[in-house]
Amino acid sequence: MRPNKRDHPGLKDILPKNISKIIHHPFMNITRHSYCPVCHQWPAEIWSEARDFEYFSSENEYVYFNCPGCGTIFTDPLPADQLNVIYPSNYYSYVPGSKGWVFMIKEWLDLRLFRKILKKIKGDSINILDAGGGTGWIMDVLKKTDKRIKLTQVVDIDEKAGDVAIEKGHAYFEGRIEDFESENRFDLILMLNLIEHVADPEELLRKVLTLLTPDGIVLLKTPQTRSLDARLFRNSYWGGLHCPRHWTIFSEESIRIVVERVGFKVDKLRYTQGGPFWAFSLIILLARKNWLNTSKARPVIFHPLFPILSAFFAAFDFLRSPFSRTSQIFISIKSK
Repeated sequence: MRPNKRDHPGLKDILPKNISKIIHHPFMNITRHSYCPVCHQWPAEIWSEARDFEYFSSENEYVYFNCPGCGTIFTDPLPADQLNVIYPSNYYSYVPGSKGWVFMIKEWLDLRLFRKILKKIKGDSINILDAGGGTGWIMDVLKKTDKRIKLTQVVDIDEKAGDVAIEKGHAYFEGRIEDFESENRFDLILMLNLIEHVADPEELLRKVLTLLTPDGIVLLKTPQTRSLDARLFRNSYWGGLHCPRHWTIFSEESIRIVVERVGFKVDKLRYTQGGPFWAFSLIILLARKNWLNTSKARPVIFHPLFPILSAFFAAFDFLRSPFSRTSQIFISIKSK
């Protein structure tokens, strides 16, 4: 069995305690390393050190490593035992009506892609699963656009979303998709901005593969590391880190490695706008210079500048996306 990154010993774990202290000594030029969780290359070197500048949920500093081989950026160790801390009660997906007009426009644009994918699915009946789908609002819209949709299943850890989803006619499972069991198989599985949050992306994909029909499609949306904004804001704070909630951030190359190793093939990959990452990066840069205020009570995503900057840079990304890599990708995959 291939070891996952939790099984990889970090350098400080395999050295005596006194050596581990030396590694962190501020006056010695010794760099800490880690294994890449995707291509397993050693060493992956420190790319950035960050704190939760968005929600101020923790005072801890988190180290992000970059694999020079496949371009994956990841944090190690994972704060897997701090979920109740790093996802505070005012986290945007927990606050009803918090998305605002920019997110609504972005999601409307995404829906155009979902409809194109539905047209590729043959047959008189379609089952859809939305992993991390909350109240199931995406499937509300899709059901209105394609009468063939018979079963809509939401899987989400948000206990408050279940009642709403069920009331609207969706099946709901509260928990991780890795723990979801069903006799049904699904023609379309949505995983939008999910895979970068989980401890073991390959375990997630292996589970999804078991839930998919033979001709089914999985649609992923995830940040992408080899982008202009990641390079520009590396030394301050890049919004794509969403620190400390994004644990594995892929490049185009590394997401291809993972999906193909699990048993999928890439159907199509396209770059899309990363306006929110630009907005997070700029607002936090200005806040760290004390030119504007953010706080635990008013996280960055609720700052008045956030929707304006997100919209501006979304347009900027759309204009340049035919010529350069932006910081988010859509990737549709099928079983081999």
